[in-house]
Amino acid sequence: MLLQFSIKNFRTFKDKATLSLIASNYDKDTREHENIVINDNFGLRLLKSAVIYGANASGKSKLLDAFAFMRYFVVNSSKESQKGETIEVEPFKLSTQTENEPSEFEIIFVHKNVYYRYGFEATAERIVSEWLYHKPKTKEVELYYREGSTFNTHERSFTKGNTVVKEGLVRDNALLISVAAQFNEKTAINVLDWFKRLKTLSGLNESGYQGFTMGRTEDPDHKIKILDLLKAADLGIQDIELQKLDINSLPKGMPKELKDKIIKEVREEKQEYVSDVLTKHKKYNEHLKAVGNISFSLDEDESSGTRKFFALTGPILDVIENGYTLVVDELDSKLHPNLVCKIVLLFNSKEFNKKSAQLIFNTHDTNLLSSGLFRRDQIWFTNKNKFGEAKLYSLADFKSDEVRKNDPFEDNYIKGKYGAVPFLGFFENLKFLLTENENEGQKS
Repeated sequence: MLLQFSIKNFRTFKDKATLSLIASNYDKDTREHENIVINDNFGLRLLKSAVIYGANASGKSKLLDAFAFMRYFVVNSSKESQKGETIEVEPFKLSTQTENEPSEFEIIFVHKNVYYRYGFEATAERIVSEWLYHKPKTKEVELYYREGSTFNTHERSFTKGNTVVKEGLVRDNALLISVAAQFNEKTAINVLDWFKRLKTLSGLNESGYQGFTMGRTEDPDHKIKILDLLKAADLGIQDIELQKLDINSLPKGMPKELKDKIIKEVREEKQEYVSDVLTKHKKYNEHLKAVGNISFSLDEDESSGTRKFFALTGPILDVIENGYTLVVDELDSKLHPNLVCKIVLLFNSKEFNKKSAQLIFNTHDTNLLSSGLFRRDQIWFTNKNKFGEAKLYSLADFKSDEVRKNDPFEDNYIKGKYGAVPFLGFFENLKFLLTENENEGQKS
């Protein structure tokens, strides 16, 4: 499970920003049974979900982009295709102090009953520093620390990683953790395994994971679970069916090279292409009695919200079934607020989320603040100051006499009590501008 994620000098975040999923002590009597997982090995109380609010351009999405970047870079930086490529970091550009400094990332998690702390600093050209610590029992042990091309490695606990360093196999733009995993360093493999279990999605564009859900429907057991979620969402869908591409009905305007490739793969390699998903709905007669089913095209007949929720069902079920961590940018986009509440409830539920999967997402949906689903330590905000610097903080960071557990969080947030809302004073000038324009129109 994820414990903590920190970034520094990355995009809109100049100073260090830390998102923590370690539960606070003064909220112990609030949704303790539902929203908290107890890790007895390390004496931790961990949150199953966290929501992030903030004005437009305040850093909400940039924070989640940092998750996606770190995951991708850890998993892929050792690959030969990355040789000579720049590292996709972007320092805070609005300050002369930071524009040429490295970006920093650190993550703390528990995987297979071991506590890990891993991080690195990087510029576009090279890794400036990198570190890995683990805590098998009670004491944190340094497995390696890298500063530029100088490595200090634990010879007994990071043996193969030590060999990789001595052989000079780590490029300036590659992470030791990634290279060591390729050479079967057990600890490095475990770290990469956790990163692969960290799933990041865009709530604005479901095309990137709709194919995953479509593939899951071909397994009868998974299809049943997907259908159960769709029915629970009250979308009127009774069944789903994949419509396979008919190579005899390919579009006339399709490029010949692509058409020949598809025909060859279908005929010779027995590959199948899905052209659409058919959703089945009940059909009624004049007496409002069901007389059969009718098929709709997911792409052409269903709403954008239905398409998005269908696409989400596969990743959500996969994450919950396996105890992964899911990070979603704009989860609420296209979805009804009540449906977003139900998704959060799935993750908070002890009955459905038996492997302690975690959900982190950002949203503008303030209804969630009055839903009673979140504790104060699960509600986070991003706020940008006049210098363009984004800050990240939790409702639990306020003093207890400033924010009480029974306060109307939604009303207070909208009123600006917690910050993280846009300053719209300029709109007060629009009346003056409108009047001025009207007067000019009358003069002419």
